[in-house]
Amino acid sequence: MNLETIASTQFLAALLAMVAVSGTIFSLVWPMFSRNALKTRMKSVALERDKLRARERARLQASQSDARASLRNQPKAKMKNFVDRLNLKEMLSDESTVERLRMAGFRGSAPLYYFLTARIALPGVIFLFAITYAFLVLPATLPAISKICFCIAIAGLGAFVPNLYLKNKIDKRKLSIQRAWPDALDLMLICVESGMSIEGAFQRVAEEVGIQSIDLAEEMSLTTAELSYLSERRQAYENLSKRTGVDGVKNVMMALIQAERYGTPVGSAIRTMADDTRDQRMLMAEQKAASLPPKLTVPMILFFLPVLFFIIMSPAVMQVMQMNAF
Repeated sequence: MNLETIASTQFLAALLAMVAVSGTIFSLVWPMFSRNALKTRMKSVALERDKLRARERARLQASQSDARASLRNQPKAKMKNFVDRLNLKEMLSDESTVERLRMAGFRGSAPLYYFLTARIALPGVIFLFAITYAFLVLPATLPAISKICFCIAIAGLGAFVPNLYLKNKIDKRKLSIQRAWPDALDLMLICVESGMSIEGAFQRVAEEVGIQSIDLAEEMSLTTAELSYLSERRQAYENLSKRTGVDGVKNVMMALIQAERYGTPVGSAIRTMADDTRDQRMLMAEQKAASLPPKLTVPMILFFLPVLFFIIMSPAVMQVMQMNAF
């Protein structure tokens, strides 16, 4: 086959026809031999979802059993005697301290004694470490009174460490509940509109939302129990809003209380609050996106601009150095 034959119009037309026929045959025959990947993927996703659900339910049951155990646990005798002897409950705690411990997920009387003991014992432990460091590591030329004052100041900061830990725990828990609450509210709406009672809806949502937030699932399970044995359902709703500390949960609980008081449909109240909750979450996302440019200003000034100036000025500096060399 010479070059003229390859360059001829007939050869090119035959080549294109062969490619077209081959493509058509391939497109018609290939689906017959290929497996249905969609069914396989959906089956694998369903199996993985069942595994995740079983694992999260097991973890939720374990956390609930730990929570029930913590409700029955009592503080150690020595710690209780220490706190009661020094009268620390009246000096360092009040009703707000108990509420903050509940918001952090610590229930019962034992966490309060642990918290008060930590506020007293931690400064002493820090003072011992600081005095050891000051007299064994720091130079001996420093005055002893300066070292002691330094150790006392460091030990004084230890009294605020339990409060900082508690605040951090509360913030993390509120964030977890706040992120999962719109989805839990949608699930609750589906359950209520399908004919389930509000207790059954809370229990069902607690089982399903555990994959996303263990804290919210635990609180809703406790609310289900309170709805069963408390004389007033309003008290159970108020307890849930106090334990979570999330504004969205408080608004929904107020709506449920008003719906039961005035006889309005619960589904309508939950649907309205679900829309408002999703709007609030979108508004929070927009606020975070709007606050991003100011937050990036300092990193850009410290890290990006010096490198940019170096790249721009390097050729000019190199040319000046070459000119001076000659």
